[in-house]
Amino acid sequence: MDFSTAFVQATTAYNTFEAPVAAPYIRRSFTAAAGEGRLRIAVCGFYELYINGQRCTKGRLAPYISNPDDLVYYDEYTLALQAGENVIGVWLGNGFQNNPGGYAWEFDKAPYRSAPQLALELTYTDAAGGQQVLLSDTSFRTAPSPLLADDYRFGETYDACRELPGWNEPGFDDSGWQPVIPVRAPRGVLRRCEAEPILVAEERRPVKIWPEDDGFVYDFGVSDAGVCRLTVNAAAGQQIQLRHAEQLLDGRFYLDNCWFPYESRSWDYYKHIVHLDTYTCREGEQSYTPTFVYHGFRYVKVTGITAQQATPELLTYVVMHSALRSRGGFACSDETVNKLQEMTHRSDLSNFYYFPTDCPHREKNGWTADAALSSEQVLINFAAENSYREWLRNICLAQNAEGALPGVVPTGGWGFEWGNGPAWDSVLACLPYFVYVYRGETAMIRESAHAFMAYLHYLTTRADEDGLLHIGLGDWCPVNRQAPDNYQVPLEFTDTLMGMEIARKMAVMFAAVDMLPQRDFARAVEERFRTAIRTKLVDLSTMTVAGNSQSGQALAIYYHVFTPVEARVAFDRLLEMVHAADDHMDVGVLGGRVLFRVLSAYGYSDLALHMITRPDFPSYGNWIARGATTLWEDFFPDTVHSCNHHFWGDISAWFITCLAGIHFNPQEEDVRRVEFRPSFVSALDWAEGWYEAPAGLIRCRWQREGEAIRLQLEVPQGVRAFLSLESGYQLESGIACGAVHSGEYRIVPVATR
Repeated sequence: MDFSTAFVQATTAYNTFEAPVAAPYIRRSFTAAAGEGRLRIAVCGFYELYINGQRCTKGRLAPYISNPDDLVYYDEYTLALQAGENVIGVWLGNGFQNNPGGYAWEFDKAPYRSAPQLALELTYTDAAGGQQVLLSDTSFRTAPSPLLADDYRFGETYDACRELPGWNEPGFDDSGWQPVIPVRAPRGVLRRCEAEPILVAEERRPVKIWPEDDGFVYDFGVSDAGVCRLTVNAAAGQQIQLRHAEQLLDGRFYLDNCWFPYESRSWDYYKHIVHLDTYTCREGEQSYTPTFVYHGFRYVKVTGITAQQATPELLTYVVMHSALRSRGGFACSDETVNKLQEMTHRSDLSNFYYFPTDCPHREKNGWTADAALSSEQVLINFAAENSYREWLRNICLAQNAEGALPGVVPTGGWGFEWGNGPAWDSVLACLPYFVYVYRGETAMIRESAHAFMAYLHYLTTRADEDGLLHIGLGDWCPVNRQAPDNYQVPLEFTDTLMGMEIARKMAVMFAAVDMLPQRDFARAVEERFRTAIRTKLVDLSTMTVAGNSQSGQALAIYYHVFTPVEARVAFDRLLEMVHAADDHMDVGVLGGRVLFRVLSAYGYSDLALHMITRPDFPSYGNWIARGATTLWEDFFPDTVHSCNHHFWGDISAWFITCLAGIHFNPQEEDVRRVEFRPSFVSALDWAEGWYEAPAGLIRCRWQREGEAIRLQLEVPQGVRAFLSLESGYQLESGIACGAVHSGEYRIVPVATR
């Protein structure tokens, strides 16, 4: 037997809401010489790893979240062993492996579903100096832990009165424990996890506490993701419940946006268990931090405590997310803009648990469009390429035989009949494309080239007799519509357009790795869809896209449906639409991703910034006026479905690329080139953006000095930089564009020369 087949489990029972199964402890003692041991551990589910009682797990929710029919992940450790008896202890959680019923996405019906499974291999030196290999088998023993129920969407139930002190230490008597059960290895390929681990980022104290009904509500000031650490002096048997929510309604704790009725069950069924952590105390001072769950929340309602226990020290917000290093940023003289940049950062990180999720409070799913829409903003701000690379492997393996992709990854089979389509499937192109543009990396392209070709072929089979696509979701969450799919721009336009842009990105990537026949095929698909759009969905006499919407106009301009001459006329139509809406945006998420970029490209950054920051509905500034601390799912004036989504966050990329003016690798072929094109918008006194390129830090800062502007540039060695000033400005030397280097430049209006 080898490591890849050494899978065991503690039980065969499924986890359900009605009959939860306690998270198992698994242990094995062995005798070794003092020194190092090398351990590999693969788990379908989540795990916590201990050696001689010391936790050594890489992070939270290890090893990864995947479909084990595709990929099974393992981690590697170097362990410090002591002379004599040593003990490996593993605590298993259900994770993605054993989801109970009640999900709209049918994870409980997944073919891979089982109790958590474990494979372990330890290489060490025994007392006689010989090399030994210990594999997980029936010599490992198991017992139920005090964690009586766990689901990483719903919550945990923990009974401290059932704790087994010393269970993972030498000398513990496990004679009453049962041997583990050998099981057939999962179908997926065994793979070492290369994504960044999920780590604790910070801890927060509550900013306000108040009594409500039978409990106390704790407000932590901002919406985020993680768990609460409970610290209490209690009597044995005291049961404390923590419910987590994003928002208040009329000043009261509000949970109704955190779930939705499914199957035959009502919301009354779910609201008693969703986002609920239950802790039964032992005697005395104690602390409890949930292990195999996380929540998206700002508020916690605590029940089962006395007024004397309801102190600020009772709860600590343990903020967690994938450990993505900061790589870029933006700041300026406008606090609303700075707040929006902060909100985008927080939304990106609190939704990044190995891969981007849609929201941390409800679905926690890898919705593909959400990630496609935010991929550029994330890569400008964070070092996410390792995690993207790992998730893209899962995306490619989720592709079916026809070349179609599901709307969520990982999936247990759901998402092919609804929830996908070109705008969502574009994640297949966006992740490797933006990693290539911003990091110069081609490994993701080579690994995914077969999936690119399969998807392009799939698109060609789905076009109708007019050459158009209408097979998925469109301009989701329009700001002025109560239904998320009540689009203004026709679905056949957004689907065909996104199919066209997917093909264009794939052509660029194929060229980057010298796959020229594949490039030519992608270009042909791109042109086929462009022709269909121009023929069937654009009035070329007025350059107006079907639907007469801001989204349609902006998308067609941004993705080059029009020739340059036509685009100028099309932009004038877009400007008319914006002004007709009293300079408000009127788009869905697809149009929102490009609208402000198009306005800036035609010299209207002032208008774009006004639309973003204005305090009335609909706008990003209106979110702030209503108390937002993260980006919301929608802009509706009366309701908020989710208070933490990242797919509206391209404003951060717009701040950096259009206001600060850092256009990195603009020709999509050279990560040693940057163009500075700052917008000196009248609402700002200064602005600064930065991005850590492969060659080093790029920075652009501008500041008003009377009518002149002082421009400070930082360009790393080996990077060619060019400056292009917007109309009406020039350097003191009289030049408006040209090569530049690190240093300070004085810019003056053309009229004052």
